[in-house]
Parts: sequence; C-alpha cells; structure tokens
Amino acid sequence: MTTKPTPEIYVSTDVEADGPIPGPHSMLSFASAAFTEDKQLIGTFSANLETLPGAEAHPIQAAWWKTQREAWEACRKDLRKPEEALQAYVAWVEALPGKPVFVGMPAGFDFTFMFWYMMRFAGKCPFSWSALDIKTLAFAMTGLPYRKCIKPRMPKHWFDDHPHTHIALDDAIEQGALFCNMLADLRIWQKNAPPIGKADEAEARAHEQDEIGQNDAESPPN
Repeated sequence: MTTKPTPEIYVSTDVEADGPIPGPHSMLSFASAAFTEDKQLIGTFSANLETLPGAEAHPIQAAWWKTQREAWEACRKDLRKPEEALQAYVAWVEALPGKPVFVGMPAGFDFTFMFWYMMRFAGKCPFSWSALDIKTLAFAMTGLPYRKCIKPRMPKHWFDDHPHTHIALDDAIEQGALFCNMLADLRIWQKNAPPIGKADEAEARAHEQDEIGQNDAESPPN
C-alpha cells in the first residue's frame, strides 16, 4: 500500500518592524496566511507585539512610519508580549495539516525577524532553517535579472485583487495568493519540461527528518 505524501502548506508571512534587524530594533507586527497549493486559505495568525526592552526605532523606519498613519495605528493596538505571541504562533504552525513552508517577499527580511523571534521566545522554528523567497522564484520563472524582479514587472495574471496596505495580515494574504498563482504556472511548465534529474527516493526518505522542526542544539546545515 502506497502512503500518500503529506502535503506542503505554504505559510505566507509578512513582518512590520521599526528597523532593519531584530535585537537593536523590534518587530512591531507579523501575520501569516496558510495556503494549500490550490490556493485555499486554510488559516491565519496575526499579532501586534510590545517592543523589545532597550530597543529603539531606526531613524529611517521611524520617518517612514510617519507616512503610514493607518498602518501604524493598526500595528500598535492590542499589543501582546513576544513570549506569549510567538509560542502561540509556533503551536499554530505545528497544528497545520501538512508540512509548513515559510514564504516571504523578501524572505531575507521577514524570515530574519521571524526566525530570531521564534528562537528567542519559543525556543524552536517549525520551518527548520528554510524559507522560500517569492522574488527568487520570480527570477527563476521570468528570466528577468534578479534586481528587476519587482511586482510591476511580473505577469499581471499572477496578481489577485488583494490590497497591499502595510497591515501585516493584508499583505500576508496578498503575497500568499501571488505565490499560489506563480506555483500554478510553475506546475504547468514542469509537466511539459524535460526531466532534469530525479532524487533517489530512498535517500530522500532517509533525510526527511532533517527538514522537520528545529533543534536549537543543532548547527545549521552547510
């Protein structure tokens, strides 16, 4: 009897912060929208956070936030302690009906904050060390130079009618739908493209545990 593979759940995540890195600066708000590959939104999580002790806003971000009054007000109400919010978030991710995949744009920013906060306040990261970057996927799919892979240059049919407000939950849903539309195009291409290699299934199963959860005592893979 063949065991049906566990599906991946794509956890589109947006972070709003008051600086470029966590620690000296704080994550003000974050949200995740969990999608199946066929673009079903199966759950969301969002939280506004108290700032870190001793941290302060970076002058550039502080000036930018002054231009975003509605988003600022939205991220500064109903504040939660980072410990409580991140532990609840990790539990939410672990309860999703599939293997969670972190999706961000740019993942280098969002995952930096989320990984730091999860390890600091929850002691683990259910996404392991990995994050899927929408910009990189667009680079691979479009043939554009990487620096040119910005939303205005992407195919129009990748975008649904979702707002981009700098309110974390709105933006997480927007970019999650974008990713699913890109993935649908990618699957069509993969069906018609010649194979470029197939991983050994036994070896893949042997290493499957390497991508599950995060042991805070382990070293990152090379």
